[in-house]
Amino acid sequence: MIVAGKRPAPSRRGGSSRRKKRAKASLRTRAGNALRNLPGNRYGTACVVLVLILVVAGLKLIYVQAFQAEALSARAERQRATVIDIPAQRGSIVDRNGTELAFSVKTYTLQVNLRQMRKTWAQVAKQTKNEQNFQTRVAEIAEYMAAMLPDKTTEADLLKRFNKPAPFTFLVDNVEPSVAEQITSRYPEIAAEERALREYPGGTLASNVVGYANWRMDDPDVAKHNLHGLIGLESARDNDLAGKPGRRLVDTGEGDNVVIPGTERDIQPAVPGSDLELTLDSDLQYDLQRRLSEYVKETNAKGGSAVILDAKTGEVYALANDKTFDPNNLSEASEAELNNRAVTTPYEPGSVNKVITAAAAIEHGITTPKSVHQVPGQIQIADRTVRDAWPHGTQGFTTTGIFAKSSNVGTLMLAQKVGEERWLDIAKKFGLGQRTGIGLPGESPGRVPPRNQWSGSTFGNLPIGQGLSMTVVQMAGMYQAIANGGVRVEPRIVRATVKPDGTRVPEPAPGKTRVVSKRTADTVLRMLRATTQEGEGQNSGTAPTAALAGYQISGKTGTAQQINPATGAYSQSKYNITFAGILPADNPRFVVGIMLDAPDTTLPQGHSAAPLFHDIASYLAQKYEIPLSKRKAPVVPLVVD
Repeated sequence: MIVAGKRPAPSRRGGSSRRKKRAKASLRTRAGNALRNLPGNRYGTACVVLVLILVVAGLKLIYVQAFQAEALSARAERQRATVIDIPAQRGSIVDRNGTELAFSVKTYTLQVNLRQMRKTWAQVAKQTKNEQNFQTRVAEIAEYMAAMLPDKTTEADLLKRFNKPAPFTFLVDNVEPSVAEQITSRYPEIAAEERALREYPGGTLASNVVGYANWRMDDPDVAKHNLHGLIGLESARDNDLAGKPGRRLVDTGEGDNVVIPGTERDIQPAVPGSDLELTLDSDLQYDLQRRLSEYVKETNAKGGSAVILDAKTGEVYALANDKTFDPNNLSEASEAELNNRAVTTPYEPGSVNKVITAAAAIEHGITTPKSVHQVPGQIQIADRTVRDAWPHGTQGFTTTGIFAKSSNVGTLMLAQKVGEERWLDIAKKFGLGQRTGIGLPGESPGRVPPRNQWSGSTFGNLPIGQGLSMTVVQMAGMYQAIANGGVRVEPRIVRATVKPDGTRVPEPAPGKTRVVSKRTADTVLRMLRATTQEGEGQNSGTAPTAALAGYQISGKTGTAQQINPATGAYSQSKYNITFAGILPADNPRFVVGIMLDAPDTTLPQGHSAAPLFHDIASYLAQKYEIPLSKRKAPVVPLVVD
């Protein structure tokens, strides 16, 4: 029964249902949250990230393989490969007969990586409890190497080098290949670097011409480390001799420069240098050097130079200075010995220069060989009085006699008739004041004062060989022109280069200058025979001691006062003594030029180089089997009453 005004009491069954619904809703909410936090969901995210990484890596791989593969491969190759420079074989220098004056031999320089050696033997010391270590090893190596190379190093020097506070050191230079192989095989720590050594089998023979070359490492480009010339032809023709170095690729161990056997391969082979074939005859060169040196000592001269030219071609058969050096022992050479004075040091020549006036006077028809000139004992040139070397009154000299007896006064009389401009023109054609082009470094052109600097007395000096200067090669070149029918040929000392394949390439043809006509040259050549004649009374020339039995000899003596450096004036006691000679005069084959620096003129032979010419000419005639002259040179009048 229901009572009015009261709510009915809830049913116990209905309340329970609503609680269940709320519980289910709450459970679904917690389940959803729990589901979202399950581990499997993190795996999915990780997979996504991983996929993205793989995609990026794949793209990078494609880029590397497509665009960077070659560069990275080369980089990897460089990390394990080493380029070794291969020195080029330097060409030899030979004389005209093929005799070697300079050649190269392969050598090795022994060296050691001290850093790596210390590291290796520190590890050995730990394993052997210090019974073997770096110091015991270097002591053993030093003892062995010193015994193998007794002339190149000592045990003490090697120990000093091994104990340098440095990562690397050179040990010994110029080791023969077989010895280097023994040392490096026995002691792998020691490395051998290929080099070369220049050999000069003749020692001092032609050393001023040939020069000197040694191993040079001063260029920052390692590929250019090789034998290079310092002086002489070794320097002047270095590009021909040096060749072109090559390169070899090798694999090396990690962290060191030890070559892995069997990995060597050539990248670029070395190209050997060319040989130089000279005009010199080594036998004649030796003889000239010996005779010149002995004569300089005999006359107490300060020095001397000499040259022998082919009368027709201008080729230099011999070129010598009394002072020279041994390129095998350069450390003992003085500056004077290294200087090739025959081409670098000009001097005032004296009367040998009178050949210019003789040629000019004949060329311009001013005189003939037999013409007689009244020559006084002295002549006034502006403010200067010039005298002959011997006192005399006015005498009749033939033109031949003026030059055969070397009259200063007579020469100046003829020079005045020639005139300054014509005289200077022929002097230049003779090559005065110009380098000869011989091809040797340091050549001097000598000096002829410029025309606009001449004073009134200048032309009182030049025709008699004072007030100008020349080298002994220039002096001989003037007489070569007379011996060659009036044509001066530039002297040369290199005949050809010989390529590595044996191809011989001659040097360019030398320049030629027509100085005077053939008729004039032949006339002067005959006139100068009187210089060596021995006649009666005053009819002897200035150099009868230059005469050679069986041969006609033309020549000219010279005596020039030297400048006193203290006063700037000409010395009264120091002279340049010169001689230029032609052998034989009737069919010229050789021209010889000689200069002596300040010999003792109080000695019997100190006032002339003619005796030295005689000895040189005698050797030339024998060595080259020069035919005897068909007839003796006539004795001609020099001074007439």
